[in-house]
Amino acid sequence: MKKVAGIILAVLVLACKGKQEKQGEVDSDPMAGAEKEVPPPSTNEWTVLFDGSSFDGWHIYNGGAVGAPWKLEDGAMIFDPSLDESDGKHFNLVTDTEYTSFELSLEWMVNEGANSGVMWGVVEDEKYGEPYVTGPEIQVLDNIGHPDGKNGPTRQAGALYDMIPTDSTAVKPVGEWNHFVLTINHKTNEGSVVLNDNTVAEFPVHGDAWNEMVSKSKFADWEHFGKFKTGKIALQHHGEPIVIGYRNIKIKEL
Repeated sequence: MKKVAGIILAVLVLACKGKQEKQGEVDSDPMAGAEKEVPPPSTNEWTVLFDGSSFDGWHIYNGGAVGAPWKLEDGAMIFDPSLDESDGKHFNLVTDTEYTSFELSLEWMVNEGANSGVMWGVVEDEKYGEPYVTGPEIQVLDNIGHPDGKNGPTRQAGALYDMIPTDSTAVKPVGEWNHFVLTINHKTNEGSVVLNDNTVAEFPVHGDAWNEMVSKSKFADWEHFGKFKTGKIALQHHGEPIVIGYRNIKIKEL
């Protein structure tokens, strides 16, 4: 009888030990068996501003919806002077959205004698009249056929207009598409232009160094020029009756 009782006691001891070990394993990971949160998949950081199919997200500066003399053609927005019956009115395009720090990637093309530009920090208000009153400009130009191209490298394609010179050898011939990436970063106080994979201009974007650049330019006495960190992006219609075009426009906020 004692032998049977001993066997029963041994079985009970082993059972209790196994249960304790199992409980210890569970306690070491209280979330064991629970459904774990799966992080969301990464998304593309670039936002398309123009995909070639519509003017959604853009409008005429101090105006309404985009129409003639701008048109859509082969995936690009084209200024067609043959559609311009306004007798000298400017049709600058601006984004609906404002931006502060960003990378802007786009392609541009000009015909012979064309002049345009890409601006940032643009404030839209009737009292300013034109986007260049507030927004600094990266030059888009036919360096050979337009008179401004003869005024030095601060007036040529890829330059921070009238302030930072460009490398004109990076520009493709008239009628061909150029690609550039404009970076404006107020967090690091850095700006740059990469034209056809060549860094052609680098500059500060605010502060004493920026103010000094402006003071040595044609904008020195312009009260509102370059004063706004946040603003719209503009594509300039300079007024010449010449074809200009933009396509594949996207932006990444920093």
